[in-house]
Amino acid sequence: QVALQDEVQHLTFHDGVTGLPNRSYLEQRAGDVLAHRAINEDTDEIAVIFLDLDGFTAVNDSAGHVRGDHLLAQAARRLRGELDSSSTLARWGGDEFAVLVEGSARAQRVVDLAERLGRTIALEPFQVADREILLTASIGVAFAEPTTDSGELLRNADVAMTRAKERGAGHVEVYAAHMHDTVVSRLELQARLREALVEGAFFLEYQPIVDLESSQVTSVEALVRWDRDGRTVGPDEFLGAAEESGLIVPLGEWILREACEKVAVWRVSDWDIGLSVNLSVKQVMSPRFVSTVAGILAETGLPEEVLTLEVDEEVLLGEGGEAVTRLAELRELGVQLAIDDYGMGYASLAHLRELSVDAIKIDPSFTADLGRDDTVTLLTHTIIQLGRDLGVEVVAEGIERPEQLEQLRSMHCDRGQGFLVARPMAAAGMEALVGGEAGVNL
Repeated sequence: QVALQDEVQHLTFHDGVTGLPNRSYLEQRAGDVLAHRAINEDTDEIAVIFLDLDGFTAVNDSAGHVRGDHLLAQAARRLRGELDSSSTLARWGGDEFAVLVEGSARAQRVVDLAERLGRTIALEPFQVADREILLTASIGVAFAEPTTDSGELLRNADVAMTRAKERGAGHVEVYAAHMHDTVVSRLELQARLREALVEGAFFLEYQPIVDLESSQVTSVEALVRWDRDGRTVGPDEFLGAAEESGLIVPLGEWILREACEKVAVWRVSDWDIGLSVNLSVKQVMSPRFVSTVAGILAETGLPEEVLTLEVDEEVLLGEGGEAVTRLAELRELGVQLAIDDYGMGYASLAHLRELSVDAIKIDPSFTADLGRDDTVTLLTHTIIQLGRDLGVEVVAEGIERPEQLEQLRSMHCDRGQGFLVARPMAAAGMEALVGGEAGVNL
């Protein structure tokens, strides 16, 4: 009976996958440590470090939960090897770990420890079945003030970790008071976005993409807008929150369906027009995304080859080979693939070969400096020539000045878009272009 009671006690406060103390244990331990400090008036630092494994969700989705659990056990062993008896490592839940640091004389030592834990995760690949997977960790650090209770301390570390993830994979962030307000605002925004999706408050505008030689509109890019209480809100203000909350998946599905329906109608009116739609990494990696795209094309009657799906270069690296595999499945449907914002240094030439992409879109920062910066002008010409050599269509984004347009034409760039060509417009504006023989004055 005593042995059974001991086993129950162990299971109550320990994680079955990693063998580490669990969330309940850490919460209780943090409360005890802070209560002891208050009674004894200790001045040593007490801190909590939160770690989130960047990219772990994709491992679970692609390799399965059993192999995902094996990776978590490996991560736990690495982290435990960096800690001494003054620190308690726990599995907080999912792919998150937490460290309670007791009795550190200096705050900098805690930050140094957090950075060291990040390095031990990223230093070597994890072995998952026959694959080697490189991961990083986003890390948040919070220190206990004299009046801080355990719940507040743990929440602050979680807030700091969230901020670290927003900055990008592998960052360390120390909690500051303003972060709480930022997180609350982000949660409120996410709630408003969910309401907007239910209430139908999103709408699309379309930006023409033209053949630079003939000035004919060849396709349109669908761009989402939010009618927030009568004010039009651009994607820069809400797509980050939608991505973080996972709302980007249903929102992206709505965008794709709405745009495909509209372009299908235009094509019935004898306008030979293509459609480009941007994808986020969460859309690409969502389990049913390929079948969703196939279903929307079937429902709307839009031919597969008319649709171009655009992904940022970083998507190809952020989820490793799994993202490339998923994009290849999309291409097997017959849709076109384009790499957006090309030239920012994320993707390699190997991705162009591996994916057999149909188009590359030159990042607007290149277009902005055409004729002003000789190096940028040379690089832009090189990208265009690379596209021609590979048989890939090249689209220049962000054309705003006549001299940029002339430079691109002299370089024999295939397509272009930007405010000089045409601003994003409602569907009615595009229909007026159709009536004008689908050309623009360039």
